[in-house]
Amino acid sequence: MKKLLAVLLVAILTVGATSALANETIVIGATPSPHAEILEFIKEDLAALGYDLDIQVFTEYPIPNPATAAGDLQANYFQHMPYLNAYNANVPEAEQLIAAIPVHYEPYGIYAGTKKSLDEIAEGDTIAVTNDPSNETRALLLLQEAGYIKLPEGATADDSLTKLDVVENPLKLDIVEMNAELIPAALGDVSFAIINGNFAIGAGLKPGKDALRLEDPQGDSGKLYTNYVVIRPADKDAAWVEALRTALQSDKVRDFINNNPTYANGVIPVF
Repeated sequence: MKKLLAVLLVAILTVGATSALANETIVIGATPSPHAEILEFIKEDLAALGYDLDIQVFTEYPIPNPATAAGDLQANYFQHMPYLNAYNANVPEAEQLIAAIPVHYEPYGIYAGTKKSLDEIAEGDTIAVTNDPSNETRALLLLQEAGYIKLPEGATADDSLTKLDVVENPLKLDIVEMNAELIPAALGDVSFAIINGNFAIGAGLKPGKDALRLEDPQGDSGKLYTNYVVIRPADKDAAWVEALRTALQSDKVRDFINNNPTYANGVIPVF
């Protein structure tokens, strides 16, 4: 009997240890909203696939890519392809990353600052734009689309443009370059601001309601500026990447994004 009890005890301890070690952990970096919120939403589904999710939240764009390349993060979720391409163009091949899972698109928008309508725009008005190359290019393209400036002929999102590349500025707009995360707090200091969707939402703005002008999600921007989960090339066939894909690209996540009143058409699923 003692022998049988010992065997049962060993079996129970073994099952308990196996259960405790069953789930691997995926460490992923993300900006707060909507990226970290979407990741929080899939935690249970991912756990059912055998993975626990450790979400590291970042409020500044330049940090997650180097952290992923260094192995401090296994993946990150905050960026679109032009941003990733700009990062890869400026680091050695060993530090380059790849886009693995397309998830959503956030229309870029022009928001009211001290002036409440684009009908009020006047000579010398200040407009805040993001200062990283891919997003400043995006902001300038939106201003051109709105008819306020002209860029060099043939300028595209693949270019790295700054305000110095503006060839026509009839209203002599003062284009103020700022870190993306600082722009919402500067709305009281500029006439208008062009804000990334995630930082607009994080500041309590609803892109579909509050933006004075948004990119057309049915146009090229909707494809070009899709936000991806990004990983190291060596991990492209990893089982955990496929598990993340399964959990993220689900009807459940699509419904969560589409029915979230906070996002207000400012976050659009692409799967």
